[in-house]
Amino acid sequence: MASPGKKAFLLRLDPAVWQALEALAAQELRSVNGQVEWLLRESLERRGRLKRPAAPAADPADD
Repeated sequence: MASPGKKAFLLRLDPAVWQALEALAAQELRSVNGQVEWLLRESLERRGRLKRPAAPAADPADD
């Protein structure tokens, strides 16, 4: 079952692409689903189609 607020869909991949995704996901300690989402988000941000989440402001009290 999909996480609340997330859209689920079927994706057909070439077996070589799947194997590469599995290896990369394992190396980066993510699930294949998480890796696909991360790669898509990264690509969309690079192309200016998705804004990056705002970084938390530095707290002056931490200095």
